[in-house]
Amino acid sequence: MLCQDVHQFGQKLVRRRLLEPREGFERPEADHLNTLDLVALGVGSTLGAGVYILVGEVAVYEAGPATVICFFAAGVSTLLSGLCYAELAAWVPRPGSAYLYSYITMGQLCAFIIGWNLILSFVTATACEARAWSYAFDSLIGNHISQAFQEMFSLHVPHFLATYVDFFAFILVLLLTGLLVLGIHESVLVSKVFTSLNLLVLSFIILSGFIKGDLHNWKLTNQDYSLNTLNTSGYSEISSLGPLGSGGFVPFGFEGILHGAATCFYAFVGFDVIATTGGEVPNPHRSIPLGIVISLSICFLACFGVSAALTLMVPYYQIQLESPLPQAFLHDGWGPARYAVAVGALCALTSSLLGTMFPMPRLIYAMAEDGLLFQGLARIYSRTGTPILAIIFAGSLTGVMTLLFELSDLVDLISTAMLLAYSLVAFSVLVLRYQPDQNLSTNEATEEEIDISLLEASRFEPGPEARSSNILKTLWCPSNTKPTVKSGQIVYWCAFFLVLLLTILSLILAQWPIQVFSGDPVLTTVAVLLLLLIIGVTVIIWRQPQSPSSVYFKVPALPVLPLVSIFVNVYLMVQMDTGIWVLFGIWMGIGFAIYFGYGIRHSLENSEPQPPDSTLQT
Repeated sequence: MLCQDVHQFGQKLVRRRLLEPREGFERPEADHLNTLDLVALGVGSTLGAGVYILVGEVAVYEAGPATVICFFAAGVSTLLSGLCYAELAAWVPRPGSAYLYSYITMGQLCAFIIGWNLILSFVTATACEARAWSYAFDSLIGNHISQAFQEMFSLHVPHFLATYVDFFAFILVLLLTGLLVLGIHESVLVSKVFTSLNLLVLSFIILSGFIKGDLHNWKLTNQDYSLNTLNTSGYSEISSLGPLGSGGFVPFGFEGILHGAATCFYAFVGFDVIATTGGEVPNPHRSIPLGIVISLSICFLACFGVSAALTLMVPYYQIQLESPLPQAFLHDGWGPARYAVAVGALCALTSSLLGTMFPMPRLIYAMAEDGLLFQGLARIYSRTGTPILAIIFAGSLTGVMTLLFELSDLVDLISTAMLLAYSLVAFSVLVLRYQPDQNLSTNEATEEEIDISLLEASRFEPGPEARSSNILKTLWCPSNTKPTVKSGQIVYWCAFFLVLLLTILSLILAQWPIQVFSGDPVLTTVAVLLLLLIIGVTVIIWRQPQSPSSVYFKVPALPVLPLVSIFVNVYLMVQMDTGIWVLFGIWMGIGFAIYFGYGIRHSLENSEPQPPDSTLQT
């Protein structure tokens, strides 16, 4: 009896989502978005605090002029994840982002973990953008807002909380929440307007940087630093400079570039809003992949160009952190232009706010519709066709985060949640392409799950020694040209094993990089053995037959590209400090309490019809 209960409980955890329409909930009305709308949402939600504020911090303390390399590395990493998102969106053209993708391919528990992490990332990203908007506006008017709030509401709190309560940012979040309540049409229109203004301002910054810039700023020396130390009044009100490092193009070495790339990753977070809203376009198979690739390409070109322009216009150690781009124009004698840049920054941050708040209620609605969150969050307001309770919940949670936390303290938490989601998307691509049937219906999906369970049980049964050669033949030279349940299961287990190997390798490279590359006998040997195992298991996956199903977009170079994406994401995740993992653990603890206390019992998947008794007995 106990074994049967445990078996049923385990089946609930791995039960996968079916693609049939749900009954019992009213879905939001289609709003007829197009590919241009998706690109505007993707660019608007991505080009915000990262390109206008974060670029200054990376240049001053982590990479100097090599910030362009940091953005290039972060852009390539995000593009790999974006390609995986695009393929899964082509397979599953329904709103829900990585939550839905993981539900279909990996099961209920994994889907809840990813969906809960996405809610965290959207909430913290919106709080960051609201804080950044407040900082940018405050800097434009002479820091009067922050000074007033510090005098009235200054708090003696732990270091990870804000030094003062920013009611200005809180009111901004409430206003944008009201805009979302009005409906998707109003939100998309405003986002498109602000995104257009943002791109115009960024184009002006890039062209101005190449015109007014000086290549000497990419090869500064100790003598230049000493001269600037004597006179900094021409640039800003601050009297101190940032660190010089070793000077030149890479003043903080290769390690600085790696840390800078991890920080710059935040600048590309936000493109997944395209996958989240993809169900509201007439042709999601085409619009979602195109929207993701185009928006990421635009964001990469903008970030790369702005970082190059900024470090050409101003010596990296003179960049002002609070308002780097407007102060750069003041430094070069274009004082009036800084106001246009400041207005562009506010437009960009507003668009990014809309882009990060936009998917939150839709994701909460999708999880509540599936029964994993409280079903009241899935109620639709008939007048506007929006999930009003989900929007209010998302806006309230974001407002609290905006009041309590500083911008810099939220960045790593966002990156951790999104890197985990991106890794799972890449894993899903790796598994999904090698499965025997992608058009899952109720009976087909249930029978496949049963076959997989039988295969897992049968692998413990002893067999004749002759089966060893058959196993090796199945791994290296499969006889079928189309995927089978057996080949799909082989890919599943090999992919899990690869994730474990890549995680161990990332930990070794993060903790002892110098020893590994300097030839330490133990660490270098371990790293080489891990690489050989990774290559061998990758070859096994590569030898398995892929699905012949035709979709609009497929990730090239499978299985290498998803594995590279997983490795880069895991390597960036292990860079996070202990405090971030503690906060992340608290959030996940709350999520598990909701799931095991409510979601697992109310999930609609648990009420799906079972296959015939003969099939179960088999």
